[in-house]
Amino acid sequence: MISLVLAAAFFVGIHVFISGTRLRDRLVAQLGAQGFQGFFSLLSLAGMVWLGFAYGHAPSIDLWGRALAFRPIAMVLVLLAFVFVGVGLTTPNPTAVGGESQLDQADAARGILRITRHPFLWGVALWAFTHLILNGDAASLVLFGSLLLLALGGPPSIDAKRRRAFGNKWEPFAAKTSNVPFAAILQGRNTLRVDELGLWRIGVGLVGYVALLLSHHWLFGVSPFPT
Repeated sequence: MISLVLAAAFFVGIHVFISGTRLRDRLVAQLGAQGFQGFFSLLSLAGMVWLGFAYGHAPSIDLWGRALAFRPIAMVLVLLAFVFVGVGLTTPNPTAVGGESQLDQADAARGILRITRHPFLWGVALWAFTHLILNGDAASLVLFGSLLLLALGGPPSIDAKRRRAFGNKWEPFAAKTSNVPFAAILQGRNTLRVDELGLWRIGVGLVGYVALLLSHHWLFGVSPFPT
């Protein structure tokens, strides 16, 4: 369990204390944008491998136990998570690495970005929250809890980084979008356009969702289907 806690602290720490901070700005100045990205990608990969290994070898300590009655709701939430991730990853986004040029587009705040400017991270948050509730053991609390905190804490950090880097170019996009899903729409700063999401983008998420359902038992030894 100590290894898992340390792995979670490392993975969250590199994102909290490096990724969106002024330390990142200094490292980019020294290493260059691509050099920093390569360096940070290696750190992230090492953290993910460590997390996976430590979680697989952590002792089983029940807290609230497996919430089997939650499985039908969990399947819906994970479906939404995959749609957010699939559409988010395939939609040009000024918050993504290399997506800065989108700030020059007059219609940058469109598609799923009308709902949230951080669709990928909200998808991860939904997925982590669902698995945290479902599993109910100490190791899952550390793993999925840390990923949930990271997914929820990442957007403000990314926004601050983009604001520092692009200033006035960032503000018009931020004014038309929101971090919290649907907040900009409810506040009248944007409108919902389902037709802009793209059926093929939604399809990407659905394919990933179905693939995970069918392979979940083989990969993780647990069936995701209600019994």
